[in-house]
Amino acid sequence: MSPCAPWPASATPPTRRSPAATSPQLRGLEEPGLHAQLAAHLVPFARKAWLDLQYPDDGAVRFDHDHYLKLWALTQPKTDADFLLLDEAQDTDPVVGKIFLAQRDHAQLVMVGDSAQAICHWRGAKDVMAGFDGTQLALSRSFRFGSRFAEEADRWLYLADAPVPLTGADTVPTGLGPVTRPDAVLCRTNVGAMAQVMELLSDGHQVALAGGGDSLRALALAARDLEEGRRTTRPELVLFTTWGDLQDYAAYDPAGRDLQLLVDLVDPHGAYAILAAVVHLAPEDQAEVTVSTAHKAKGREWAQVKIADDFTPPSDGPPHDTGQGTVRRIDDKEACLAYVAVTRTRHRLDIGGLSWINEHPQETSAGPQPPR
Repeated sequence: MSPCAPWPASATPPTRRSPAATSPQLRGLEEPGLHAQLAAHLVPFARKAWLDLQYPDDGAVRFDHDHYLKLWALTQPKTDADFLLLDEAQDTDPVVGKIFLAQRDHAQLVMVGDSAQAICHWRGAKDVMAGFDGTQLALSRSFRFGSRFAEEADRWLYLADAPVPLTGADTVPTGLGPVTRPDAVLCRTNVGAMAQVMELLSDGHQVALAGGGDSLRALALAARDLEEGRRTTRPELVLFTTWGDLQDYAAYDPAGRDLQLLVDLVDPHGAYAILAAVVHLAPEDQAEVTVSTAHKAKGREWAQVKIADDFTPPSDGPPHDTGQGTVRRIDDKEACLAYVAVTRTRHRLDIGGLSWINEHPQETSAGPQPPR
């Protein structure tokens, strides 16, 4: 299963439990009362959709993999196995987690994961290792890279409140600094990945995109629809009715800073130029450089990695008084994503878009790091 397997919209049937109790918090709806109001509006639609999904041959709602997974889970299945292994346990789909834990009466359960690499919370993923009363064995030494990279990773682990620091292998040569010919460029967002692909292609490189070009093509098609006055179902852009609305949101709303990259890319080039660029993507085994989001890079490694510049410093969230002034606190989930990004390389890392950490008071005032 993918480490970011989607959380089915029907993971908790509304007839049994309120979505407000389990769904991830949304920006601006942190107060329980506001969250409950949103749930009150959505639950009737969720009930209707779930009823429709009981008849996949005749229903109006598209029947996806998540739906038959949930229907199977509701049968309370029992696996015929003595041992069950769950990988990437820190990012487990709640439905899969419930099925897995229900087998404990007749099978030995083994979970492998790293809570500091929990990066799919936005999809509703859960760390099923938390609170599990089994025997815990920690592997804190990485054999992928040396001690210099481990020190860089530990900075982010510290911010993510990880209990066990990382140690590198002294026999592996590693270094931090500029990388002019990276094997991979890691981005924070799909829009950032699109920008990197366009830049590298324009410079004449053979470029691959981790996971293929379908996501960029869909994003470009959504931008084209908005430019031509049509609504889109693309999740990042579904709330906008026109391209102008998106431009205004990106320019004037702090929450829209990720979409400013898309505006800066589409306005001068046009959506059709992006669609043409996607056609020229190469397979990874034939490419000079692979572009990937940090999420899709999970579990992978390259010799030389560059961090793209869409990993921007925190601009929202609760303030934090460091004694050197009040700054925005680095979210622990963002720290986990940064930790994943900086540990994808074996030999050389260009920290690039994450270099702001060197000046951020929350990190520099953190005091002594945990013993290594």
